[in-house]
Amino acid sequence: MKLTATTIIITLLATTVRSGTILLFPTVGEIFAERSGILNLGIEGMMIIGAFFGFVAAYITKNPYLGFVVGTLAGGVAALIYAFISITLRGNQVVSGLALTIFGLGITSFYGQRWINNKLPESIPTVVIPGLSKIPFIGPVFFRQDYIVYFSYILVLALWFILYKTKPGIHLRAAGQNARAADAMGVNVNATRYFWTFFGGLMAGAGGAYLTVAYAPFWLEGITAGRGWIAVALVIFAMWNPINALIGAYLFGGITALQFQLQASGTTIPSSLLSMQPYLLTFIIIIIATLIVRARHLGAPKELGTPYAREEK
Repeated sequence: MKLTATTIIITLLATTVRSGTILLFPTVGEIFAERSGILNLGIEGMMIIGAFFGFVAAYITKNPYLGFVVGTLAGGVAALIYAFISITLRGNQVVSGLALTIFGLGITSFYGQRWINNKLPESIPTVVIPGLSKIPFIGPVFFRQDYIVYFSYILVLALWFILYKTKPGIHLRAAGQNARAADAMGVNVNATRYFWTFFGGLMAGAGGAYLTVAYAPFWLEGITAGRGWIAVALVIFAMWNPINALIGAYLFGGITALQFQLQASGTTIPSSLLSMQPYLLTFIIIIIATLIVRARHLGAPKELGTPYAREEK
């Protein structure tokens, strides 16, 4: 089949959606954790834990969907460890998050040696949605994906609705803005923070698992390659809004997809220069997002990173 400019662009954008999905899950998870007042810098650690356990489960069972579920749950378990330290013990959230990242990278490096360069016998297949996939340009990009990508579309809309249109969303935002006032109106602040921190871990695990059971169905040490840190930056870009997170994740996904496209085309641009593009863009995005946040008088939740103790006045 002859490749036209349109075909190449559509293929690139479809890859952008898949690559962006890896970032979308941890970004929306961190948005909700931060909205509750918890700053979790352990996303990279939770992502690689999800990636490793998801891959191993998929490899052993030969079921990539089961691997995705296991990887998601592994990220949630890691988040509960972090939540216990940060919420129950009221430890420093920055230090705890960094420790979780180091732990995740270390444990997957140790146990992952025997799995290096192994490839899944079966990965998650593409599912074409009848009718919608026929829409010119948009159809092949958004509706010739896999079930997990389709799930991410629904998830973002559902999370936006929960955050802004429901009572749990009000409680969540109150816990991050003014924990004492939220407590006074009957919100269990620590329970709220536990739940959304756990949810953030599930989403980070899901992003890592999607990487190794669908996008790149093999195992390499450090396969997440700093995507967890990019997700932290995307939270600022998204201004703590799940819809904006979708845009940001696809923007970074596009940079990654373009990088691989250029490498495959035999470009003379050094591969090391191409590999640094997503991280260079991270700096640019943070600068732009910070300027926008200041101009609109927006900001992070006021009690982000501050432990809450009900007995303290």
